[in-house]
Amino acid sequence: MRGFYAGLTAIGLALSLPGAALAEEADLAAGEKLFARCKACHTLDEGGKNGIGPNLHGIFGSTAGTREGVTYSKAMKAKGEEGLVWTDETLSTYLERPAAMVKGTNMAFPGLKKPEERASLIAYLKRETDAE
Repeated sequence: MRGFYAGLTAIGLALSLPGAALAEEADLAAGEKLFARCKACHTLDEGGKNGIGPNLHGIFGSTAGTREGVTYSKAMKAKGEEGLVWTDETLSTYLERPAAMVKGTNMAFPGLKKPEERASLIAYLKRETDAE
């Protein structure tokens, strides 16, 4: 009987490896789909133009409200002056409900309630902006 369970464990492990790779791809694919909502205001290319919102290339590790050529709300500029730096964690909090984190933000986006959606979008942003 021990051999039977060992065999099942081995099969389960073998089946889970491709599934893990597919899940990672699915997360990035989901992130790409989610970013389609962001394209109206943001670009990702290095040296790309700002839209209504800032170009997001280099966003990870940057201080909020400091990109040149962008008209930020007073609230976003104040957050930057207070030391808000964009990390996976701070971006996730912001993307959950931007107006709750930065009261008075110009960003009209209502947010992403599901943590897995925020994680997918952040993973996609990191890949597309060479942040990894």
